[in-house]
Amino acid sequence: MLAIALPVLAPAAHGQGDPATQGGLRAVRIAQADAPRIDGVLDDPAWQRAPVYDSFHKHEPRDGHPLPPALRTTVQLLIDEHALVFAVRAWDTPAAKLRGSLARRDKVDLDQDFIGLWIDPVGHGRAAQFVRINTAGVVSDGIHRADDDESDLGPDFPLEAAVKLLPDGYSMEVRWPLSNLRFPYAGGRTWQMMVERSVPHADGTLLLTAPLKTDALNYLVSLREIEGMGSTVESVRDRRFVELRPELTLRAARDGTEGRRERGLRLDAGLEVNVRPRADWVFNGILHPDYSQTEVDQPVSAGASNIALSLPEKRGFFLESSDVLGLPLPAFYSRTVFDPKWGARATWRAAHLDATAMSLRDEPGGVVLRGRPYATLEYEQAHRSTANLWRARWHGEGLLLGAFVSQRDYHAFGRNDVLGLDAQWRGASAGGAQRQAALLAMHSRTSAGFDEALAPVRTPSRDGGYLWGKFVHSSGDWWNEAEVEAIGPGFVNDNGFLPQAGIAKLDLDINRILGRQEALALHEFEAHLGLHEIRTLRDRASGQPGNEVVERKIRPGFWLSAPGQTRFWTQLGLDRQRARQGGRLHRTPALHVGLETVPAAWAPKLAAEVSLGRQLDADADRVGRGGNVILDVGLRFPLRRGWALELDHHVNRAWVRGTLGHDAFTDTAWRWLAMLHFSPRDSLRVLAQNTWAARRDDGITRLPAWNERQVHRSVLYRYRWKHGRTISAGYVDDRMPLERSSTRALTVQLQWEI
Repeated sequence: MLAIALPVLAPAAHGQGDPATQGGLRAVRIAQADAPRIDGVLDDPAWQRAPVYDSFHKHEPRDGHPLPPALRTTVQLLIDEHALVFAVRAWDTPAAKLRGSLARRDKVDLDQDFIGLWIDPVGHGRAAQFVRINTAGVVSDGIHRADDDESDLGPDFPLEAAVKLLPDGYSMEVRWPLSNLRFPYAGGRTWQMMVERSVPHADGTLLLTAPLKTDALNYLVSLREIEGMGSTVESVRDRRFVELRPELTLRAARDGTEGRRERGLRLDAGLEVNVRPRADWVFNGILHPDYSQTEVDQPVSAGASNIALSLPEKRGFFLESSDVLGLPLPAFYSRTVFDPKWGARATWRAAHLDATAMSLRDEPGGVVLRGRPYATLEYEQAHRSTANLWRARWHGEGLLLGAFVSQRDYHAFGRNDVLGLDAQWRGASAGGAQRQAALLAMHSRTSAGFDEALAPVRTPSRDGGYLWGKFVHSSGDWWNEAEVEAIGPGFVNDNGFLPQAGIAKLDLDINRILGRQEALALHEFEAHLGLHEIRTLRDRASGQPGNEVVERKIRPGFWLSAPGQTRFWTQLGLDRQRARQGGRLHRTPALHVGLETVPAAWAPKLAAEVSLGRQLDADADRVGRGGNVILDVGLRFPLRRGWALELDHHVNRAWVRGTLGHDAFTDTAWRWLAMLHFSPRDSLRVLAQNTWAARRDDGITRLPAWNERQVHRSVLYRYRWKHGRTISAGYVDDRMPLERSSTRALTVQLQWEI
């Protein structure tokens, strides 16, 4: 058995090879009949033929330090006609220290023992599909984009994985279908990948097959080529994949307002179609999708589901090939599409070009945001609209050029058209410093507006412009960022997210990397200076004067990392803020502190952010003593029968003191989320959330007092017996007690992938 034979291989090669000369991970092609069974036990004959790769490097904490011999890790790769198959053997002594239990999908983090696989089938190093599997078999997966160095956990890939716990560690097998890897038909670069291993009990150690440094511009700069992939790509590029995902949703609801009661029972059928005729083309379609259970599954109130940025994107139509879309929030934000009736999308990839196009009909009920210098105006999307987007990009060596056209058509009530161009560049100097620059320019023309009664109306067309640029410089001693943004008063993008308009912004972040501090047992230490300013742009239509300071921040501080996966930062805010046009520019000095740590295996998350000092009460246009406190605590407990319990607690409170001895304004929320996992396939989720805000007499402005309160309770059971095949039942109770309104709904949904 390979699981027994591997320990006697020469350990001297472990992590000590020269990264410049060490060969990459080599793939071995096998017949479908020889594919190993995915059970986590590495005893299949095929593994005897696959070369063993064991060149790992320490990335966290303190990159470049020697690897502990007890944490030896090996990887092997097989390819059959349908999938990539990985075998990983991870040694650890004693194995009882392993941290891994049942958890929600996409909740595998550095507090758990896991293996991560990162694959870039395009070879540009601009994006990678990844999966992380912990020792309980729980999966986190998604797409990581190098341009913003952020991971999108929305995509769920149809992976098959199994883990076998051993006295001296664990072994793992992962089968990744080729149908879910996106790559050009011909002329593409060699596939790249990286394997990572998390060892939380060893002071949060993270091992990588790439010699990645902490000053790297992004997580993908050191991906290594997969050897032996050429013939495989040619053999599978013409293979056709078709997926049909019908769904059936039964919903019973009861709404109540001021003593009135309305009941309803509704049965809906929906369909999602995904077609890949060959490697470089993907077509997606949706017909009457029901996303209610997707929304319920997020730990926020259902009443907030139509507000931009309130929910992460989990709808598959928008997640397909999200790396090709690759646009920042001001250019495109999928949550502006509230409730699509139907949608169609096509995506194409070539060696140096890619493009995507989509069109959707959006049902009424969403929110249209129109930014102003000092406020964000919200309007109800009371009629059907059509959202369209066309996007194309060219990839060069270190250079990307893109263009897009966006349109929101309200038909009889006008429309919003946007044309945009973007560019990205990255490079390195002879001294090792890395640089990255990005540029986005947009022009809009809008004839869709709203009257004084907030009703949609067609208006005379108005043009507007948008310009954004960012530059990053990184070296062993410095990490500096400069960002500028100008949003014209007439610029509107109803397919993007723009909370402000008619302003110009400047952000400058200077970070001096002081490195390890042995005397204080600190892994990393950085000194920070942040400069931030927003000024108005002149708008003749509204009478807004130009060059008026909206906000100015001067933030000196420092950041550090310490044992226990601890991160701490603090900044002294020497800030000024203006609440309204022509108002006073108030001084708002405050102290800002943040902490993240993993105090114990059963307490994998403790995070807090605190701001204390002078706070701006925007409605009252005054400053008072106050603050903002955010606290997140996560708990995880293994139970009998292999079950597990997750608890997430969240509390936040903001307040501004008045002159009469009490708070003039308060905004408070708490959330309690419990997840009982019976297996990796089924779980029960209970969510309780309360939010309330209030205003009282501040002794100066005599603003009317008010109270708002929302109560949310929900229960959701979900069983997934195969990827794309789930049944779920959820109950939601949303109430606003002060307004005597409530919504209660019971939903049962069946999804089936063919």
